[in-house]
Amino acid sequence: MTLTRRAAMATTLLPFAARAQWAPSHPLRWIVGYPAGGGTDVLARLLGSAMGPKLGQPVVVENRPGAATNIGAEAAARAEPDGHTVFTAGNETLVFNPALYRSLPFDVDRDLRLLGLMARFHLVVAVRTSSAATTLRALLDRAKAAPGTVDYGSPGIGSPHHLAMERLARDAGVKLNHVPYRGMAPVLNDLMAGTVEAAVVDLAAGGEALRSGRVRPLALCSAAPQAALPGVPVVAEAAGLPGFEAYAWQGLTAPARIPDAAAARLSASLAETLAEAPVRARMQEIGLEPLTGAAAEYRARIDAERAITWPLIKALGLTLD
Repeated sequence: MTLTRRAAMATTLLPFAARAQWAPSHPLRWIVGYPAGGGTDVLARLLGSAMGPKLGQPVVVENRPGAATNIGAEAAARAEPDGHTVFTAGNETLVFNPALYRSLPFDVDRDLRLLGLMARFHLVVAVRTSSAATTLRALLDRAKAAPGTVDYGSPGIGSPHHLAMERLARDAGVKLNHVPYRGMAPVLNDLMAGTVEAAVVDLAAGGEALRSGRVRPLALCSAAPQAALPGVPVVAEAAGLPGFEAYAWQGLTAPARIPDAAAARLSASLAETLAEAPVRARMQEIGLEPLTGAAAEYRARIDAERAITWPLIKALGLTLD
């Protein structure tokens, strides 16, 4: 059974009474922990515009960037649990930050309720066009021969891009020099300008630069090649690391004490929307892979990635205040 069919069945099986027990009184506030214009913001606006008519209420996206999504996450966790606030929560919020930060003013497991998965972002190891490395193997061989001399940029410490590259370096037995930025846009700008040699770039943000030749894609961190980047191998093959996969992914959450009927209504609307062919097509056009699954699948994804990533964060000695 395909994920799309499962999502549609989940919506169909949801008791109509449960969906009708709760009705909105004002617009739905959708908090995004990134600035407007990025992949996370675009996804929220795409899904929100399609969900609004189903919910019978306008959806207003509120950008609350900063602190690796913690500002937005805290705003959602502290919001009135009346069914009128949701928050985009991905692996940076739910997997990485609890292990990275010495303390957080909220508990992601206690204060946010999982509603459903939304999408994953394919990650690409890329280099500046002037780099001597034309393959991932060549880049890793150079890093092995001269540890710490290959610089790579990331959108920030603890971002999915940062941890994907560090995991690759660990598994390949090399040492790279990390240059953290504030977001993906400045990373791409410096990669295109030749200021930094390498980066892990997500297709949603960097697809145009990757396809136009302004940066050179070496390998996808995905399980299989992607049609958006024909001829680009996967890391598992290019680096000889069987089973290597890394993604950024996101789902929808709400304040933990949201009424059950409101949560069911939002989950059902999200599942319906993600099953629609036009929505899926648009997501794929902008480099996003639709993910479907309700709270149980969301929870399983969090737990599986924590088992991989938390030991890596500890081994790297990464700690943030």
